[in-house]
Amino acid sequence: MIENIVSIKLPADEELTIKKNRLKGAVEDSGKRIAIVTGIHGDELEGQYVCYELVRRITANTSRLRGIVDIYPSINPLGMESVTRAVPMSGLDMNKVFPGSDTGAIAENVAAKLAADISGADICIDIHASNIFIREVPQVRISREYSSTLLKYARLLNTDFVWVHDSNAVGEGSLADTLNKSGVPTLVIEMGVGQRITKSYCSQLLTGIFNLMSTMGMWMGGSTEDSVSHPMVSTDGSVRVIHAEQSGIFIPSAEHNMWVSKGTVIGEIVTPISGTVEQEITAPADGLIFSLREYPIVYEGSVIARILSMDGDEI
Repeated sequence: MIENIVSIKLPADEELTIKKNRLKGAVEDSGKRIAIVTGIHGDELEGQYVCYELVRRITANTSRLRGIVDIYPSINPLGMESVTRAVPMSGLDMNKVFPGSDTGAIAENVAAKLAADISGADICIDIHASNIFIREVPQVRISREYSSTLLKYARLLNTDFVWVHDSNAVGEGSLADTLNKSGVPTLVIEMGVGQRITKSYCSQLLTGIFNLMSTMGMWMGGSTEDSVSHPMVSTDGSVRVIHAEQSGIFIPSAEHNMWVSKGTVIGEIVTPISGTVEQEITAPADGLIFSLREYPIVYEGSVIARILSMDGDEI
């Protein structure tokens, strides 16, 4: 059942509407509720395909659902329509205004009503993508503060790894931080690249979501456990970040989601007008390239890659 959770009047007789689709099982005996949220940033589209497939598959197999699945596909529709990360006009990052305010501006109002609507859920999955500059493998990001509670859920989601990392996505002002503080375990997914949909990544996460629901007793039959990967779990100490030391055009030699040895050439930064190589970029350690530069123009200090190294401790 599609419901409006927010309706705000806009100039020129327009209206901002935030919707959710509540899917109920034929038998609601599990008493569980899961919330799937995406579209907080208008340029992150990977979650759109995940929501579509969730609704399609569950609707076609309602008899297998126990409990309630609430799907919120577009929290920042103005941003999605204008292909911008922030909320247009205000320029606010939606994921920095939680818990919001019923009497605040548009972004704060939406944030407050969304948090209130999700309140009481058994778990929430907040799906994000990267920006247009960096491609990310499917991963769960959780803060250190809530890692002891969230790790058991994060391991079920069929991602390549879990990063215990106090990033903006899970920090103060984020949906994840607000809901975790209120007692709703909330996991943040990062995957893909901005303004694109990577179907293989979305399918990987969908398998994980159904696995999580199955473990919670919400999805009956057709277990996906055998096809779910066991992610590596790392802290910041296991992650090596490579920055550009020169400006120019980045030409990759290695592939995204590729295992490399220390010293492997990841790519070069070149200057087209002079035909020179300004910097050869090599792997600082053995490990997995889980973030790789997608947009080729770089400046000194730009992130080129992140490597999950094998010399850190798993928790």
